[in-house]
Amino acid sequence: MAIDDHPGGVNLSKVTLSKATPSINLTKPGEQQGTMRVNLNWSSGSKGFFRRAKPVDLDLGCLYELSNGAKGVVQAIGHNFGALDVEPYIKLDGDDRSGSATGGENMHINLARPELFRRILIFAFIYQGVPNWAAADGVVTLSPTAGPQIEVRLDSPVDGARSCAIALLQNQGAGITVHREVHYVNGAQREIDQAYQWGMQWHSARK
Repeated sequence: MAIDDHPGGVNLSKVTLSKATPSINLTKPGEQQGTMRVNLNWSSGSKGFFRRAKPVDLDLGCLYELSNGAKGVVQAIGHNFGALDVEPYIKLDGDDRSGSATGGENMHINLARPELFRRILIFAFIYQGVPNWAAADGVVTLSPTAGPQIEVRLDSPVDGARSCAIALLQNQGAGITVHREVHYVNGAQREIDQAYQWGMQWHSARK
C-alpha cells in the first residue's frame, strides 16, 4: 500500500493494490458518490528498443452485472460505449489506438446509487499488436469522488495472453469492494467470461 503526498500541502492519497494488499472498500453501506473515473494508461512502445515495433492497441472495458440481473459489456468493440444516466450506468470514452494520448483511455461509473451494481469486472484487451504486457507497462487507476485513488499495475505479465482481468468490483450488501485480479487470459472476452462464469452469449464484432 502506497500513500503519495502531493507537494504544496494537498494530500492526494493513493492506494496501490498488490498481492499482499489485494482489496479495499470503495463505498460504505448506504454511501452515495459521484461518477468514478477508471483510467488505463500504457506505454506506446515508441521509445528505445521498441521504437520500431507496431504500437500496441490496448483497450479498456468491463463486464457488468446489475442488481436486477442485467448483464453486458462496455467496450469499444461493437461500439458498446454504454451510458451514465441509464443502464448500465457505465460509459467508456473514445478509443486510444496507440497509447499516445496522454490521458489514456477512460471509463466512468456512476456511483450515485451503488446498490444498482452487483459486480463489475474491469479488463484490458490487446486488440492489435504483439501481446507483450511487459512492454505495455499498463496501469489502471480508479478515481472515486470520495476516498483515495486506487491503482492496479498490470505486472506479472504472461507472454502471449491477449486479455487481462484487472479488478473486480463487487457489491455483497456491505458496500462495494475492489479486488485486484491481474489475471491474464489466453483469449478474448468470451474467455474472460468463462473464467469468471459471467454467463453471456458472444458473437464476433469489430471496432
